[in-house]
Amino acid sequence: MTSRFVIIGGGPAGTEAATSAARLGAEVTLIERDILGGAAHLWDCIPSKTMIATGEMIDEVASAQGMGLTPANCEVDLDALRKRVVGIESILERQKRTLLDSQGVNIVHGTGRIADSHVVVADTAEGSLSFEADSIMVCTGSSPRIPDWATPDGRQILTTRDAYPPPTLPEHLVVIGSGVTGVEFVSMFASLGSRVTLVVSRQHVLPGKDPEVAGVLEDAFVEKGVRLLKGARAVDIEQSPDSVLVKCDDGRLVEGSHALLAIGSVPNTPGLGLEDVGVEMDGPWVRHLDHHMRTNIEYIYVAGDISGKLPLSSVATMQGRKIAEHVMGLHKIGHRHLDYDKAASAIFTDPEIADVGLAEADAFAEGRKVRVTKVPFAASAKALINNDPTGFVKMISDPATGVVLGGSIVGRSAAELISVIAVAVTNGLTTADIAESILVHPALSEALREAAE
Repeated sequence: MTSRFVIIGGGPAGTEAATSAARLGAEVTLIERDILGGAAHLWDCIPSKTMIATGEMIDEVASAQGMGLTPANCEVDLDALRKRVVGIESILERQKRTLLDSQGVNIVHGTGRIADSHVVVADTAEGSLSFEADSIMVCTGSSPRIPDWATPDGRQILTTRDAYPPPTLPEHLVVIGSGVTGVEFVSMFASLGSRVTLVVSRQHVLPGKDPEVAGVLEDAFVEKGVRLLKGARAVDIEQSPDSVLVKCDDGRLVEGSHALLAIGSVPNTPGLGLEDVGVEMDGPWVRHLDHHMRTNIEYIYVAGDISGKLPLSSVATMQGRKIAEHVMGLHKIGHRHLDYDKAASAIFTDPEIADVGLAEADAFAEGRKVRVTKVPFAASAKALINNDPTGFVKMISDPATGVVLGGSIVGRSAAELISVIAVAVTNGLTTADIAESILVHPALSEALREAAE
């Protein structure tokens, strides 16, 4: 008998679950109200990285003298940049739709909700459609968190989704929030030519990350002219026709042309009917999930941002795949569960940052004995050729066995280079496995081999 699998949400988790389950023989219905590929993915992740790439190009042109060239000035064309962002989004959505169509997935454009036990309803422009399901997966993503003291207008007070790009390039942007999203926006707009002030509620940016990594990023920000307002928590924004005034809890004030809120997100769970069918909730969050991503109702799964796990598109994609495998019974013949402690992540600032596995500070906090090796890119021939020796590779390993436990990379192509350490961490490889690999010369990856020696 064919399994009927209904998915609410067409983001990275939903589309991966749909394609994986369809390949395994399921009858799949995918309900999405906005854009295939996911709003958080195609309206946050992809546009931000597109704009960051433009900023990086501006920085490279500005540093042309270091490459033996005459420097040139670049001006941002917001209309052209906006068309580029929309164009990339459209290409990626078409690719998703083509793949889903080729696998026979029933795509429904509408708002999905669980109406009864094993019944999902999609409210569409043509009316309501009802689908019976043996298994249901909910992966409806999240929306920017808006504090009660701020009222975004999309013009001067911006959420992250108002800034791809904004109507005008900010003369002076005040970024509120120094986590991953906040620092990416700082790096992006500083490269695009805006003056930027970052309100940092802690004593360094990126709380929870390696302090040494955060220090390199702060130095880069200061070099770009970014003002860091440390130990300050924003509590109010006053708005006038030409400016905004951000007030902090310690009395400090920051005036700018625009303010950007980058203080997290909230799950899109209201109206889904989860509580009505008995799913235990803690506010907008699902309370209990097992390692198969099942709720306390055994046929209902959740994934992506609303799962409360790492809010990364890569994690959501893998969750979708694992859920599809479980729905189709593959866990009975061999199934590797997700280990979130081994998920690689990256921050697309300048310099780029990436890490995976055990962090040095966490190891020492736990009293765990580790071997820490660090190789600066200043010692890399390729980094010198690129005229970009900023940053380092740091590798964490078990001193007794040599097993690679984690690592951090700061510098050009960090998001690509971390893959080597991620594979090692996931598969229990040792530093010798990396050190004895014959890598390309000259290449930035040589620093990985040196760190493993």
